[in-house]
Amino acid sequence: MKTTPVVPGRVERDADGLPRSPDFGDVYHPRQGALAQARHVFLGGNELPARWQGRERFVVLETGFGLGNNFLAAWQAWRDDPGRCAQLHFISIEARPLQREDLAALARDEALAPLARQLAAAWPPLTCNLHRLSFEAGRVQLLLALGDVKDWLPQITASVDAFFLDGFAPARNPAMWEARLYKAMARIAAPGATAATWSVARAVREGLGAAGFEVRSVPGSGGKREITVARFAPRFAPRANPRRRAVSDAATATAHLPVAIVGGGLAGCAAAWALAGQGRASVLFERRSQIALEGSGNAAGLFHGVVHGHDGHHARFHRAAALVAQRTVALALAGTGVRGRASGLLRLVARGADVAPMQALLQRLGLPADYVSALSMEEAGAIAGIAVAAPAWHFPGGGWVEPRGLARFFVDSAGRQMALQCGREIAAIRRADDRWHLLDAAGTVLAEAEAVVLANAGAALELLGGRALTLQRSRGQLSGLASARWPAAAALRVPVAGSGYLLPPLDGVSWFGASSQESDDDPELRAADHVANIERLAGLVESPPQIGAAAGELSGRVGFRWASVDRLPLVGAVPLAAIGAGLGLDSTAEASPRPDQPRFAPRAPGLFVFAGLGSRGIAGSALGAQVLASCITGAPMPLEADLLDAVDPARFASRVFRRSGVPPGAAS
Repeated sequence: MKTTPVVPGRVERDADGLPRSPDFGDVYHPRQGALAQARHVFLGGNELPARWQGRERFVVLETGFGLGNNFLAAWQAWRDDPGRCAQLHFISIEARPLQREDLAALARDEALAPLARQLAAAWPPLTCNLHRLSFEAGRVQLLLALGDVKDWLPQITASVDAFFLDGFAPARNPAMWEARLYKAMARIAAPGATAATWSVARAVREGLGAAGFEVRSVPGSGGKREITVARFAPRFAPRANPRRRAVSDAATATAHLPVAIVGGGLAGCAAAWALAGQGRASVLFERRSQIALEGSGNAAGLFHGVVHGHDGHHARFHRAAALVAQRTVALALAGTGVRGRASGLLRLVARGADVAPMQALLQRLGLPADYVSALSMEEAGAIAGIAVAAPAWHFPGGGWVEPRGLARFFVDSAGRQMALQCGREIAAIRRADDRWHLLDAAGTVLAEAEAVVLANAGAALELLGGRALTLQRSRGQLSGLASARWPAAAALRVPVAGSGYLLPPLDGVSWFGASSQESDDDPELRAADHVANIERLAGLVESPPQIGAAAGELSGRVGFRWASVDRLPLVGAVPLAAIGAGLGLDSTAEASPRPDQPRFAPRAPGLFVFAGLGSRGIAGSALGAQVLASCITGAPMPLEADLLDAVDPARFASRVFRRSGVPPGAAS
């Protein structure tokens, strides 16, 4: 998906006082009022709330978020319905979203005003991403896709129960009513899905009919004689690709047995949290005596976004991850016992760099200041509280947090939906009787599960047989110096990162680093790495400490991280090609119809991996876990389809095929 700058929408009032878009020359809702239209056309036209009653999950997709009135009306109807579904997922696409202050200033129907205030408070930066906003303790989810509907609708991965077709009039905004969009609707429509729109244009009705919807007219209201409603009844059901088929299998299975999670670091704890948020129980196995003692054991970790001239997969995923991390860390800090701050981070560029090209890049990409801004060395220093060595990207939503504290927050938030078993090492997994058996080193079965998540970093390769998943292990050494020994750093207010990083003082210690060495298994602190960490500080701040490692004043910690070769995590169902011998599955039983595309790779039933977060474990844990949970439960994916491909564990085998023509598994 090629991203484009998100242009904020504008609202004016016409002569009758109705809200109007000057960009499209049309009103946002008719004279009868937004709430009346939402209730009659979109809720009534889709037979809501009756159709969601008694359901575990109900999914709505809207084309045209506008002022948010349809979402607010659906949310209010859900709140008022005693028979409501357990979870309401509302996906909405908007090319011209309002700025937060404009959204907050809108006059609302009295019934919607309290909900509108919550919506405005949660409103995201206007970046071309799929923003997941959570309400009602997670029971109401808004997935807000900012950009053109023609770009976004093919990227949505969901099973949609009801469609709200609510763009401006076809004559005013024809791009929202193109025939190919109805075909994209059919691809994600659940069996028996419905659709409703106020439009009775012939092209709209024919487009729905050609896509497999049975279309009819029903009485309108507020001066409109008729509206259009439809039900999805295709002559031939579209075939789900293997990635989604694995989802449906696991979604059915996990209703009976808890999901087994192997690994109690940030990834595993976040997976339990995200599954609990979707109503799924889990049991987490950690081989150590406590959670988060290995790669997540540092005193603090950073989280922030990325700016790339080519706004590709890496930049888009890490931007989405950083925005989710900002909200998640804020929740963790609002509790007790978790230390950190989400009040900004500076990412320095090269010494002597000119800030003007940085500012021009942000303007070209259309990235807003509440996500990132480009600062001169002097401006960055004013935010940092000390003199820095170069211009910087300022991420106002970035910051730092204690990784173990964040892991505890995930576990505590999962509550009774998660059972924690420390000191239990899973040495092998085997498939038998349509279940996974988790065994210890003696071969004793510790648990049975229909769905298993391998969140144990490089150890996942051993459990799978070590095939077709590319992960690399690196050693990192962090250094700490007493703040009294380095007074210049005591005033640092936000983390500073670049070729290394420096944290604000924590318990009287300034932590900085970090070294990174691949194929290095040395767990001991090394004086040479302390020296290298001090040298890195010269690229970050104007007054680094004048101290030699031999002085013995530096403390430190050595940790090991696992990352993929493309520096994106592995999240999703395990491809059959990655399964080694002895797991009870035939990895050659099914061939991919499109081996060049990871989404078509055949999958091991009920087996998932969440690993390879590398140095961005803080930033990627929450979003990755939400993606993983949706993989298992079948809920709408909080990432667009091409980013799902970018983190899919099958992506490496697909790349090999594109280069060599060798299908996955053929070489083994």
